[in-house]
Amino acid sequence: MIITQLNGGLGNQMFQYAAGRRLAHLHDVELRMDVSVFESYELRKYALGTYKIQQSFATSGEIEALTARKHGFIEQLIAKAMRKKPGIALSYIQEKQFHFDPEILNLPDNVYLDGYWQSEKYFADIKNIIRKEFTVKAPQFGKDKELADMIASSESVSIHIRRGDYVTDPTTNKVHGACDLDYYFCSIKKITQSVKKPHFFIFSDDPEWARYNLKLDYTTTLVDHNNADKNYDDLRLMSQCRHNIIANSSFSWWGAWLNENPDKLVLAPKRWFNDSSRDTKNLIPDSWIRI
Repeated sequence: MIITQLNGGLGNQMFQYAAGRRLAHLHDVELRMDVSVFESYELRKYALGTYKIQQSFATSGEIEALTARKHGFIEQLIAKAMRKKPGIALSYIQEKQFHFDPEILNLPDNVYLDGYWQSEKYFADIKNIIRKEFTVKAPQFGKDKELADMIASSESVSIHIRRGDYVTDPTTNKVHGACDLDYYFCSIKKITQSVKKPHFFIFSDDPEWARYNLKLDYTTTLVDHNNADKNYDDLRLMSQCRHNIIANSSFSWWGAWLNENPDKLVLAPKRWFNDSSRDTKNLIPDSWIRI
C-alpha cells in the first residue's frame, strides 16, 4: 500500500495523486489518499472526486502505521544512518527539494508520501494512465458544452490569469507573486506568430480584472460562469483548447498537460516563484516555451 497526502488546491492534489499512483502502479498495490488535512483547512477541500481516479482513502490507523516511528534497536541504527529526525518513521517520505528527486521513483512498497511532487518526471512512465484517470466523470452540458464546441471549432488558445491570494495575501504574494501583463502580452505575441486567427479563451479567479486589463485585438471569450466548486470544468475546458498560455499555477499547468493536441504550443512563465530558492528546472516540460 502507498499513501499519499493531499493538500492545497485542485492542481496540487493532482500532482500528489499522480506521484503516488505511479509508485503504487510500480508495486501493483493500492494507492490510498490521506485527506485528513481538509478537516481543519477551511480554504481548500478534497477535489478529486469528480475524476475517474482509483479513489480510496487511508484510515487513521493506516496513516499512523506508516508515519509513527518504530523504536527498536535496528530501526534506530537505520534512522541514524539515513539522518531521519527523531519521531519520523522510515516509511514516512517527505519531499526534500522542489525539483525532481529520482530516488522517489525507486521507493519500496508501504511508504507515506508528503510533498508536492511538481514534475511530470514523477509519473511520466504512466502518463496514459494519469490522463485516463484525470478524465471528468460527468459529461459537459449547458454553457460548458457550448464553450467546448466553440473551442473545438476554432484556433483556440487558453489564457489563465491567477490572482486571488497571490495578490491579496502578503505571505503568498512573497512566495509566488502574480504574472504581470508583460508576460501575457509577450506570450500572446508569440502565439500569434504561429497561429492564424486565434480565439483566446480567458480563465481567471479575478474575471473583472482580466476584463478591464487584458484587452486584445483578437476574438476573445472570458470564461466566468463556473464558481470554485466547478473549477474542474474550467480545467477541462483549458485542456480542450489547441494551445495554452498558463500562469505560475499548478491549476493551469494541468490544463496544458492534459491537452492532447500533438501540435500544441504551451507558454509558461520563466519566473514561477518570487522566492528564488526553489529550483523549478524540472517543473516545465521540455516541449513548453518559457517566457
